[in-house]
Amino acid sequence: MAYTSPAWPVSVKAVALDARRRVLLLKNERGEWELPGGRLERGSTGGAPGDRTPEEAVEREVLEETGWRITAGPLVDGGVWIYEPVPGRRVLIVTYGCTVRTPDRTPVLSHEHRQIGLFTAAEVPDLTMPDGYKRSIAAWYRLLKGS
Repeated sequence: MAYTSPAWPVSVKAVALDARRRVLLLKNERGEWELPGGRLERGSTGGAPGDRTPEEAVEREVLEETGWRITAGPLVDGGVWIYEPVPGRRVLIVTYGCTVRTPDRTPVLSHEHRQIGLFTAAEVPDLTMPDGYKRSIAAWYRLLKGS
């Protein structure tokens, strides 16, 4: 019997702040707030090229989901974690702190989510969202405060 290694989906996420230092979050179909982002795309034969890097993927995803242009990086301390959104389905989350190149632009809700919101650091702990996202957001705020 041949060994088949388990494959986990990888989702790249962005901690992105507007000009008032509020974090951009999206509400998903499970009623949870989450960071914008998504999966890396492989591209298609003869079609659009795939993502060359995880950073490129998160930049593309944020633009598609919100209309914001960002520059991804660095990885957020503690921002790589495993999430199980539904029993038996695990996803590796990789979170980047991001510089928003359009911080004064109002983000636009795409068809992929139910709601869009901008939240202060003080509001995040009380939101319905996975703890891994909350830790990533707090780590990015700490890094920005120290710089």
